[in-house]
Amino acid sequence: MAGGGRDLRLLPKAHLHLHFTGSLRSATLLDLASTHRVRLPDVLRAGPPPELRATDDRGWFRFQRLYDTARSVVRTESDVRRLVHEAAEDDRAEGSGWLEIQVDPTSYAPHLGGLTPAVEVVLDAARRAAEATGVGVGVVIAANRTKHPLDARTLARLAARHAGQGVVGFGLSNDERRGRGEDFAPAFRIAAAAGLLSVPHGGELSGSASVATCLDALHADRIGHGVRAVEDPTLVERLAAAGTTLEVCPMSNVALGVVDRAEQVPLLELRAAGVPVALGADDPLLFGSRLLDQYEVARRAHGMSDEELAELARASVRGSAAPAGVRTRLLAGIGAWLAEPPPPADGRKSGPRLAEGG
Repeated sequence: MAGGGRDLRLLPKAHLHLHFTGSLRSATLLDLASTHRVRLPDVLRAGPPPELRATDDRGWFRFQRLYDTARSVVRTESDVRRLVHEAAEDDRAEGSGWLEIQVDPTSYAPHLGGLTPAVEVVLDAARRAAEATGVGVGVVIAANRTKHPLDARTLARLAARHAGQGVVGFGLSNDERRGRGEDFAPAFRIAAAAGLLSVPHGGELSGSASVATCLDALHADRIGHGVRAVEDPTLVERLAAAGTTLEVCPMSNVALGVVDRAEQVPLLELRAAGVPVALGADDPLLFGSRLLDQYEVARRAHGMSDEELAELARASVRGSAAPAGVRTRLLAGIGAWLAEPPPPADGRKSGPRLAEGG
């Protein structure tokens, strides 16, 4: 049974796994589609999130097609600024004090004057969003593993040029069953030489071997998803010993068919083995769940206590690229959240505490 029941919106946390297009609010998607006269499929226009089981090629193709359609509505500098600002606003509402948003600028470059201008617009949008919301925003530039590794090197050099200017990491996304992870090692070496975090995806649609590749070939500091690591106990021991944070996204694991039910996401197994786990929302637009929902699932489906949920939040902060001052503030806030008494079991608010002797 989960102990306690403090308000998870008030739990300070960092958000380390959020994709640029996938962060779009549904209302914003519809608004931009209308503005740019983009025809959206019915499944993106209304109703519950689409069924996206992606454990076979057909399912992944459907997911990717919907994602690409959504991405096509982001066409102007104003659109980019709106997307980043709203992502930071949504994170603030859910207790996040630091957001790392992942973007492949290739898709936006044709509309924004090229790769470099696209990155500069995103970085300026991140700075302005941080100033407006109080949520720090770092940018992870991600290569597409379905494209040629030389494209990844181009993006890595671009990321390296903007290290220290808002770019905090270099990633590798898309269907991990395509493209050999080893082929992208040169790109990750370029990014690492500039001091950027290595944050590739692995261990979601592919098994534990893809997690090992992230460690051995790409020298991952964090791994996006990584839940399939539990298939290899020795690999789990490596992750724990190295302190490699896994960015686990429970509801997207369910939506894409990695597991059938939220209870099957191996949160408890990974934590019991000492692996740092940070929860992420992945693509809220398509999966219908945001960061707070992931914590709620950990509480309800996995029976995690407030102390355990606080440790997930601590892992998100420690695994982040947030500046030292932000990390210190968030970690102190997590301690303060735990120090507050939980609400009564019947859900009623407790009255004011009397001073000693009162």
